[in-house]
Amino acid sequence: MLLRRSGDRDWGHGLRTLLEAPTGAEASRPSASRPAWGARSLADRRRQLCVVTDTYAPEINGVALTLGRLVDGLRARGHAVLLVRPQHPDDPPISGSDPATILVRGVPLPRYPGLRLGLPGGAALRARWAQERPDAIYVATEGPLGWSAIRAAHRFGVPVLSGFHTNFHGYARHYRGGWLAPGVVRYLRWFHNRTDGTLVATNDLRSQLHAHGFANLSLLGRGVDGRLFTPERRSPALRRAWGVSDAEPVVIYVGRLAPEKNIDVAIAAYRAMQRQQPSLRFVLVGDGPLRATLQQTHPDLVFCGAQTGERLAAHYASGDVFLFPSETETFGNVTLEALASGLVVVAYDYAAARMHIEPDETGTLVPFGEADSFIGAAVALLRLPERLDRMRRRARESVARLSWDRVVERFEALMVNAIER
Repeated sequence: MLLRRSGDRDWGHGLRTLLEAPTGAEASRPSASRPAWGARSLADRRRQLCVVTDTYAPEINGVALTLGRLVDGLRARGHAVLLVRPQHPDDPPISGSDPATILVRGVPLPRYPGLRLGLPGGAALRARWAQERPDAIYVATEGPLGWSAIRAAHRFGVPVLSGFHTNFHGYARHYRGGWLAPGVVRYLRWFHNRTDGTLVATNDLRSQLHAHGFANLSLLGRGVDGRLFTPERRSPALRRAWGVSDAEPVVIYVGRLAPEKNIDVAIAAYRAMQRQQPSLRFVLVGDGPLRATLQQTHPDLVFCGAQTGERLAAHYASGDVFLFPSETETFGNVTLEALASGLVVVAYDYAAARMHIEPDETGTLVPFGEADSFIGAAVALLRLPERLDRMRRRARESVARLSWDRVVERFEALMVNAIER
């Protein structure tokens, strides 16, 4: 059910001037609205910040990865960051949690038992913030926990930014709920427009959301750890375990094995490539609700399950071509990881692929949603092996400067700008 504007409560004294860019007109709030410890000069570098999310490490997904990088980066830059997330079965009791973390009750997501939806945590947030009021809050997910944080932020007069990390309205049609998409868009617009600004990963997404009536959108890109993801981690032993020699090409996919990722298009592309080169192998790294069905239907594919850290980096680097036919990405961190690992990426022309792939130089871009074109582009890569080798070398070079440090610096600037406004 969509919440109604007329039913909103605890809005404090109304929304402040909304954030559009990290530079703009500023309107300072009275220092009397803050507790004594928070009445520091705005020139002070150290801030009390809060990040609210339904997903975080050790969960494996792009949102959890991004938030982990942002939180760790802010702390490394001297900020105090309070993390608010759902409790997992292996977490300590809520009452005995880390003082830098507030755990709230959560419920498993259907079809995704490893992920939990946070229940409203308004009481816990108000109690904590009454003692230590944050300078600014970042709400990364749009569920009950996120909404309770926005309400509490309004009550305390604290600026709150939100992040558009997941394309939920795009997911709907992959779960036989396409008719729900317009309602999902309305809810997401309602949610984000009640914050001081929404951060998005690409200019494309900013344009799309603006057309849907989302206000005060700012760009926050993504980075990649080039020391972790590198061709140097290519593993002959891992390739032998997959049943291929070093000279034989490997097609790889990394991500959730779920309907919204369009795995069937990747498999169709691989089958077409396999007809041209029978020794070709397809390696799938990741887990999800489709894994059991896919393993039963395609027993010749190599299923490696979810991988992290250096093991994940070795899996990337031991492949040659990265197939990524997802149509629901807000960015697609795996695209950057694949490029940094020296893989030639085949992807639809949007999100991270549009931003970072130079067609026919570092990868292949395909018109959005054209499955036949995607399959044809994948097959074409096998026809000129020397071109494939050149593209792999260029792929690594193309993302060499995309560090997470710059992303954290931009995030810090957006948060500080919200405080100063």
